[in-house]
Amino acid sequence: MNDYQKEQLDTVSVVKTGLSRMGEVGRRELMVCIDSYMAFRKTVDEFLSSHFRDICTETCFASQTSACCGKDSIITFFADTVVNALAATPNQLDLLEHVLLSENTGHRCVYLSPDGCVWTVRPIVCAMFLCDRAMEAVFSQWPEAKTQWNDLRCREKDFKWPDQPVLFDHLEKVFLNLGLRSSLMHLNFSPGLLNVKRKAGLLL
Repeated sequence: MNDYQKEQLDTVSVVKTGLSRMGEVGRRELMVCIDSYMAFRKTVDEFLSSHFRDICTETCFASQTSACCGKDSIITFFADTVVNALAATPNQLDLLEHVLLSENTGHRCVYLSPDGCVWTVRPIVCAMFLCDRAMEAVFSQWPEAKTQWNDLRCREKDFKWPDQPVLFDHLEKVFLNLGLRSSLMHLNFSPGLLNVKRKAGLLL
């Protein structure tokens, strides 16, 4: 297990501990909090399935010629792990932890199994990634799809870019208030994102 896997595994442990502490009532409250985000993710998945499924399956998963999933580590937010834990079954979480505990002998993403990604709800960075080749192929034929994609990219910021109160910041604070901390709580510990919040008047 490398340092990246340990950091990811530690965050999963923090999330599981927090969910256990807050109990079923707290868990239901979080489910309500992420409802609009899950609706957004459904819209993204439907868009990608409609326009990119065939080309991305070939260039990323089959021939492995795309940059998507091409690195052994990916950028994740603490909120990604919270959302995934809320949506996953115990068996799905066990599989994710098993992958993190195993040696990654390839040069592909540690989360990429022979059956695809082991996340139940993929990290937002992954969900919103399209390689240049795929975008050129699709958007040259369907310009209206490019407009739809740009709109989705703007909507993404409403959940994660902290120049206003956003879900990703809220989820971090819920766990911080429980006395739990993770190195993936970027919205509360990244100097750059703290500066964004400061300029927006969200920090004293």
